Amino acid sequence: MQWKSILVGLVVHRLTFSCLLWLAFGLGPSWGFNFPLNLHLNKLQLFNEDDGTSSSDNSWSQRIHGHGDAQSRTSCAKLGEENSPKKSSYLSLFEGDRDEYDRRYSSFPDTLKLKMKGMAKDMFFFGYDNYMKYAFPEDELNPIDCQGRGPDVLNPSNININDVLGNYSLTLIDTLDTLLVLGNVSEFHRAVKLVIDTVSFDKDSTVQVFEANIRILGSLISAHILLTDPKHPFGDVGLDDYDNELLHLAHDLAVRLLPAFENTSTGIPHPRVNLKSGVSPDSINETCTSGAGSLLVEFGILSRLIGDSTFEWVARRAVRALWNLRSNETGLLGNVVNIQTGQWVGMQSGLGAGMDSFYEYLLKSYILFGEKEDYLMFQASYESIQNHLRMGRESCNEGEGDPPLYVNVNMFNGQIMNTWIDSLQAFFPGLLVLNGDVEEAICMHAFYYAIWKRFGALPERYNWQLQAPDVLFYPLRPELVESTYLLYQATKNPFYLHVGMDILESLEKNAKVRCGYATLHHVVDKSKEDRMESFFLSETCKYLYLLFDDDNPLHKSENKYIFTTEGHVVPIDARFREKQWNDLFPCEEGVVTDQETSNGSFSINNSNCDRVSEERRYSLPLKSVYMRQIDHMVGLF
Repeated sequence: MQWKSILVGLVVHRLTFSCLLWLAFGLGPSWGFNFPLNLHLNKLQLFNEDDGTSSSDNSWSQRIHGHGDAQSRTSCAKLGEENSPKKSSYLSLFEGDRDEYDRRYSSFPDTLKLKMKGMAKDMFFFGYDNYMKYAFPEDELNPIDCQGRGPDVLNPSNININDVLGNYSLTLIDTLDTLLVLGNVSEFHRAVKLVIDTVSFDKDSTVQVFEANIRILGSLISAHILLTDPKHPFGDVGLDDYDNELLHLAHDLAVRLLPAFENTSTGIPHPRVNLKSGVSPDSINETCTSGAGSLLVEFGILSRLIGDSTFEWVARRAVRALWNLRSNETGLLGNVVNIQTGQWVGMQSGLGAGMDSFYEYLLKSYILFGEKEDYLMFQASYESIQNHLRMGRESCNEGEGDPPLYVNVNMFNGQIMNTWIDSLQAFFPGLLVLNGDVEEAICMHAFYYAIWKRFGALPERYNWQLQAPDVLFYPLRPELVESTYLLYQATKNPFYLHVGMDILESLEKNAKVRCGYATLHHVVDKSKEDRMESFFLSETCKYLYLLFDDDNPLHKSENKYIFTTEGHVVPIDARFREKQWNDLFPCEEGVVTDQETSNGSFSINNSNCDRVSEERRYSLPLKSVYMRQIDHMVGLF
């Protein structure tokens, strides 16, 4: 398989969550419960009691043991050592009928694939048609009451709603390119004309800069590019009377977001801005890393389309400011920062909410723009993540030890801060695929799929030590579907078609209501909330459809593209690697250089691209014993 061409041509994404989760829930550790792999902790201790340091053991089951507990185990092991039987591998606990998994996952008939493709398409249009019938021109559909939803004007502090909804027909805009991906050119044309004729950003709406950027700005830019792309990946979909109106709307919105970058001592933007009046005098000075550092793709494309460096300049300045605040000891960043002082308010470093798309956009920005600095920052970040966040055995598919797991740690010393991960972290296997580490992606994806199998959804937070959700809702997020799709594109293994089918059938069973698909309030009892976020249509349905549509234009070898973090299609095009201005920040200090990475080299990581051999194409991507181990780890048996 041509792995190098896949790296350049693969589709990518992630819907990143706003910073709300970090500010709404505590980060404290949990105590006094048994560990999943029969390791029975008497007390969960995150640090050694004598000196406060964390264990250097790469096994996460060992890293959470206290020093005193380790001593007692050592003493017991020495007692009667001569007469004790030889211990067998604990992996033998998970040996058994190895064909059980093979029988379930080793094939996927074309007829079933066609059926799933149809189900995914029907799912999208059931939600979309009901939005257009009952909600448009409002931002979202309430699928239970069959009504539209806009900003909560009576309660401006309701940022869960107001950060996202700006009274600008959010769901219609966010789904423009999905209509093309699903092959409905006539509805795409109708939707474009509706946006041009009805949408204005001259609104007294205070929105989160990050959400407006990825959902609205990114979609407008993507639809404009697809309308005007001379290569016509979806056929000649241009409109005869189209005069760059979507690009003008995107430019207008971006100008209204620019005040967020003013009056900030660090260059890191304010998290929110009023589209009419700018930043409120009482605006908070704290923002999350992903919110401030995930603007570069959309702002950069806009700058290069219109020949104005302003937008890329402010976005790149924010990325560099965050990068320069990383820990000198670990190379890690925290999750919440004060934009005036540069002090870290949240010192948790992880891969989920508040941080996810920061890493994603370092790599995607390099692929799109060819700026060497972007990849050097990604490469250095990736090394720090592997050194400090990754626990478990060294190899995904070989050897002894716990399954690989990426934990949340203190950015300054690498100590584990808690024992949960969140659903947004499920984007990371897709990013691993893009970076060439397919084997690692396989193992991480299997962990999240096991959680899905147990609950029929991904809880917003899952405590891997308690084997239970910490935060119980599931708002129809796309991250696991996205990674499933990318792993299938990289391996063509039918296992991932089965995963997609499980997800699709779970959504149909657990989330479908009278006028659409509803947020699951509780992943265990499957109670619902009356909200269908726009990313369900723009991402979740899109990735499900693409998973089963082998003949989609996006899968043709001549079409090179990536997805933005909101799942919007962007071609990899030479024009985005050209600038009509001189280099940005020509003399600024603190920019990452080749010497800051461990090997001093600069190239996309192709070293792992051949690790999934042709012989394994139709066998399980993860050996049965390791799949059982992960299933047991999340309480499936």
